[in-house]
Amino acid sequence: MQKIQQFTAVIEREDDMYVALCPELDIASQGESVEKARENLKEAIELFFETASQQEVRERLHDEVFVTRVEIAVG
Repeated sequence: MQKIQQFTAVIEREDDMYVALCPELDIASQGESVEKARENLKEAIELFFETASQQEVRERLHDEVFVTRVEIAVG
């Protein structure tokens, strides 16, 4: 039986594409829209779990990832 897991997706625009990163696994993908980049990242993560050994999953998986913003004075 498969279990459902949630992962973080950080998506940013780079030129005319969007790049999506999953920091827990250090997996990235891209797409022409935010939604397409998200879909492609989801597919890349699913493929990783289908093909990676349990050892590789353990080595790459970061259990805690914190996404936050910081405020600094510039100039």
